[in-house]
Amino acid sequence: MFKHLFAVATLAFAASAASAQGTASFGDVASAGATAPASGEEKVVRDALARLAPTMKVEAVAKSDLPGFYEAVVGNGQVVYVTGDGKYLVQGEVYDVAQKASLTGRAQATIRLAALKTLPQSKRLVFAPANPKHTVTVFTDVDCPYCRQFHKQIAAYNQVGIAVEYVLFPLSIHPGADKKAEAVWCAQDRNSAYTAAMNGQDPGKKTCANPIAETTALAMKIGIGGTPTILNENGVQVNGGAAQDPAKFLAELDRLAAQTGKGPVAAN
Repeated sequence: MFKHLFAVATLAFAASAASAQGTASFGDVASAGATAPASGEEKVVRDALARLAPTMKVEAVAKSDLPGFYEAVVGNGQVVYVTGDGKYLVQGEVYDVAQKASLTGRAQATIRLAALKTLPQSKRLVFAPANPKHTVTVFTDVDCPYCRQFHKQIAAYNQVGIAVEYVLFPLSIHPGADKKAEAVWCAQDRNSAYTAAMNGQDPGKKTCANPIAETTALAMKIGIGGTPTILNENGVQVNGGAAQDPAKFLAELDRLAAQTGKGPVAAN
């Protein structure tokens, strides 16, 4: 059961320990640049996880806003909650009822944002207006029908001030999608080739050095399970339904941006 639950995949950022008093936030841990030995309750939590699943890699541990619990980031960017005494583990979405907000969503956004910062714009396909109001990262697959539907409105998104940075993530359920993604990347005009491919045209078989293995590994490490997955500037996943209408998409991005620094991510 737990081998399935904690499928091991390493996360591409370094994590530091919480302070000895256990007051460091999850954001502090995710953004820190060095790893320190665990101490106090954090060590208790790590030891408990090691007993539960010895082969599982624990990327970060920090005190949670959930009283008595620590947040732990494990394989595939999953967030689990462990009591400070190491006796109990909870997996699943944790909500702040008063704020109608997700503590888990905030933690996931933090680790995704940290990972995305390692992927430069030069390894993305960028469709952007001159002065964007918002920039979203979209994990995409050339053979994904919903991705094609999303891209049909790319001009409208740009028109209302939304920049879209695509990250190629060919899914294994689409045989040959990786080769199509490579052909798009290797085209002289990548954006035009991507648009043509999303309109059903064969992108050909051109090959070259490309970031697709890297972007695929990154997607898997941060728990991206399908396409299109849309993340805002702060790593928060955006409800795909909002993207069906450019004006509503913009309004949703405005709403999420307004929550920055105000605590947990609000539930949709």
